Amino acid sequence: MKEITDLQGTFALHNGVKMPYFGLGVYLSEDGQEVINAVQWALESGYRHIDTAAIYNNEEGVGKGIRESTVARKDIFVVSKVWNTDQGYDSTLRAFDDSLKRLNLDYLDLYLVHWPVNGKYKDTWRAMERLYKEKKLRAIGVSNFMQHHLEDLLENAEIVPMVNQMEFHPFLVQQDLIDFCNSKNIQYEAWSPMMQGKIFDLDEFKALSKKYGKSIAQIVLRWDLQKGVVTIPKSSKKERIIANADIFDFELSSDDVALLDGLHKDKRFGPDPDNFDF
Repeated sequence: MKEITDLQGTFALHNGVKMPYFGLGVYLSEDGQEVINAVQWALESGYRHIDTAAIYNNEEGVGKGIRESTVARKDIFVVSKVWNTDQGYDSTLRAFDDSLKRLNLDYLDLYLVHWPVNGKYKDTWRAMERLYKEKKLRAIGVSNFMQHHLEDLLENAEIVPMVNQMEFHPFLVQQDLIDFCNSKNIQYEAWSPMMQGKIFDLDEFKALSKKYGKSIAQIVLRWDLQKGVVTIPKSSKKERIIANADIFDFELSSDDVALLDGLHKDKRFGPDPDNFDF
């Protein structure tokens, strides 16, 4: 098991860059004051990893929240993603420049291919490799790539993706995909860890919440980290942002980790990477 110490702890990517294993997701956080506040509250309470994307339409607010915080830019791990309509070689280079301008930052720590758009993601990846070689970002990766997408990408890639950000929760563990990523030194990362709120209805989580004296959200986020999976729960509420990060004073037993693994149903709450039309 990878070592989990505190809110500012990191997992090392295969190029040596240290990625904080806990961060703030800002999907559906409204641009402007809502997202600025969320970013600042997170940074004030010790978060050092902020995850946005072009399609979230809040990069400007995220950048403002970062710039106006008291935390030095070099201490914050900032992530964005190239959207599907911008995929392709030249358009990815332009999309990256546009994201950087909206964020008003000099570089990104991690840039991801948001979805495996058929016929385009290889050209997109070539552009990402170029941006990486030009030191415009510290790491590159993908999101929503199944094993066959990764294998296809790796046939021509010069650089192995450093991260694969996937829908990940107890109903969608996909241990085979995690194992494949681990075998290639691709860091696995979770989105939608709360199953769009459905996690709060599960008896197994209610029981574990009682057993450990922790909230259901804290139980699932701790499970993510003990699985070696980076996690970025989203919230725009100050109390929730602070509570989500209060997961470093307990540890799930190996039996309880296995219990949660055993809930896997291959059930998605988001789009299917093999069948999406956007």
